[in-house]
Amino acid sequence: MWGPFLCQLFYLGIMKLPELSISLLCMALTLCMSSCQTTQVESEESMVLTAPVAEKNPHPLTHHGVTRVDDYYWMKLSDAQKEANEPDEQTNKVVDYLNAENEYQKQVMAHTETFQKNLYDEMVARIDQTDQSVPVKENGFWYYTRFEEGQDYPLVCRKEGTMENQERIMLNGPAMSKDHSYFDIGGRSVSEDNKLLVYGLDTVSRRQYTLYVKNLKTGDLLADRIENTTGGATWANDNKTLFYTVKDPVTLRSYRIYKHKLGTPQSEDVMVFEEQDETFSTYVYKSKSKKYLIIGSFQTLSSEFRFLSADSPDGDWKVFQKRERNHEYNIAHFGKDFYVVTNEKAKNFKLMKCPETATSMENWTEVLAHRPDVLLEGIEIFKDYLVIEERSNGLNQIRVKRWDGSADYYLEFQDPAYTAYTSSNPEFDTKVLRYGYTSMTTPSSVYDFDMMSKNRTLLKQQKVLGGQFSPDDYSSERVFVTADDGTQVPMSIVYKKGFQKDGTQPVLLYGYGSYGNSIDAYFSSVRLSLLDRGFAFAIAHIRGGQEMGRAWYEDGKLQKKMNTFTDFIDCGEYLVSEKYTGSEHLYAMGGSAGGLLMGAIINMKPELWNGVVAAVPFVDVVTTMLDEDIPLTTGEYDEWGNPNEKPSFDYMLSYSPYDQVKAQNYPNLLITTGYWDSQVQYWEPAKWLAKLRDMRTNDKQLMMHCNMDAGHGGASGRFEQFKEIALEYAFILDLEGKTK
Repeated sequence: MWGPFLCQLFYLGIMKLPELSISLLCMALTLCMSSCQTTQVESEESMVLTAPVAEKNPHPLTHHGVTRVDDYYWMKLSDAQKEANEPDEQTNKVVDYLNAENEYQKQVMAHTETFQKNLYDEMVARIDQTDQSVPVKENGFWYYTRFEEGQDYPLVCRKEGTMENQERIMLNGPAMSKDHSYFDIGGRSVSEDNKLLVYGLDTVSRRQYTLYVKNLKTGDLLADRIENTTGGATWANDNKTLFYTVKDPVTLRSYRIYKHKLGTPQSEDVMVFEEQDETFSTYVYKSKSKKYLIIGSFQTLSSEFRFLSADSPDGDWKVFQKRERNHEYNIAHFGKDFYVVTNEKAKNFKLMKCPETATSMENWTEVLAHRPDVLLEGIEIFKDYLVIEERSNGLNQIRVKRWDGSADYYLEFQDPAYTAYTSSNPEFDTKVLRYGYTSMTTPSSVYDFDMMSKNRTLLKQQKVLGGQFSPDDYSSERVFVTADDGTQVPMSIVYKKGFQKDGTQPVLLYGYGSYGNSIDAYFSSVRLSLLDRGFAFAIAHIRGGQEMGRAWYEDGKLQKKMNTFTDFIDCGEYLVSEKYTGSEHLYAMGGSAGGLLMGAIINMKPELWNGVVAAVPFVDVVTTMLDEDIPLTTGEYDEWGNPNEKPSFDYMLSYSPYDQVKAQNYPNLLITTGYWDSQVQYWEPAKWLAKLRDMRTNDKQLMMHCNMDAGHGGASGRFEQFKEIALEYAFILDLEGKTK
């Protein structure tokens, strides 16, 4: 429930084969020479376009008496190979192949280059280039980020006392990012005396951050450098002790917590906790009350916490409640008590309370009972109020309850499908709740809500520039689709008014369906580039997420994973049967675990889709889950199953997209990946592409864009990301003949 939120990507596009110049053809042949053969495909203009064909080098993989032959296993490189100053023969071979695929993708899309640029300009033009976040007050300072015209990275700022006082720039993103093809600022934390800032930097895109400490008065960096961290650190109350999380250098699992004293080298840091269970990861933070340092350990089905007085950083950590299989809980501190959100005998979670001096389960007393039809997702504690985030009938709810029992009510939201969530609320002694809200037609909004008077104040709504956007021009719906087993699956849909349900309009269907991550209805200014060209956009809230409660997640994982795929297909068939679109105009997109979804649905129902975008797709499920050296593998067993056990192996093999590629027609397909991706390694989509190209029985568009400088989240920078989105949109829009 509180596990790492995996990436959620969006968008889609496709096009006709372009004319190919002799120079481009020669370049492609040169790039392919060492790693791939060539095949020829005729374009509509009868010009020859050359696509890479990866070399086959059969590699047998035998488990449980089953031998799979992987012809493209050679594409896998180790981190050491990728990072070596002098690449070896295999590395050169792989890089040449990836570059050849990138060149082929550029050739296929060459006739849309102007359109892509126009789409990019259109997307960027909607953005407020001098945007600023809503300031948050904490410990006497107002904190916010802002952008300057044309800059990809923000200025991280604060003002003391009031917003009328002088601005202090803590981190200058534009200046710091110079000379880096990839740049990301990780977690930021200010010491309790407000004098020091610790922050993380990643310039590779493998989510391995180096920590730096800055003197906020002088602007100088301290000598302290802490490498291979998750990107953030937590201050003890002495303003000189930091706690941070280190990653396993091979698997990148967050597995150790260290204590660092300012002014000492990292080599002298003391390890205070090691998570020895390879299915668990760990992290460290400070309670909202600032009284306790807390170490959390988590995996898919279980969690455990340790705590220590923030005033005594050299003291001994105490276990809050010992971990138990299938027991997830989370804790918050207030006054002299801890509050515990737990699923102990409560599938949809309940809220308990215990004294800070006696935290084991036998001391817990009930605050909010379990409800079979309401999922308790989290809490926010204030001096006089308890705010509860719930989910009922697939929709977010925010409930406000006074501790003295004199008030208990829900905030009201008007849209048929939306996202509502509590935002930054660092102070206890306030009657004002800050929350966020968005819907398919409502730009992202931040409100202050007076919990006593029930008055709400809009602090900021995302600007959509260009002078053409009005929410009144768009309509959204929420429908329920009957799945093949009778389950009612919610789906959110948005389109521009005037959209005709006559079976001829294009629709893009997005899905994820894993890890219990709910994909709620949200606004996207980028998406307007599709809606304004006649598309409808739909989100399938399929099993494997948690939209309809905890059981919704459990019915879409492990031995029930197939429900995720059939739910998505059922949603696609609903869009066709109800005349939103026809199969020749239906498109699908998903990323990461949603990319697995894309791979499965085109194997299972290829004729339903005209085009598919699979972003950083997790498609080689069995092989990856058998390799315990790959990042995240061991912690994923409770999501997908452990293929070292034959029942799990057989079931995973039955849907693994790479293993299930067959000789059949496939829809148009655009695949995206990143060479430095640490979550879904680039070779999964690269191998998948090669196998599809070899086995498919038609010649629809099949291409891959591999960002050689980026990882799982794609390009860094505020605007750079839109170039990849423009590519994806051009792909699908070109298939529809919409290139203006």
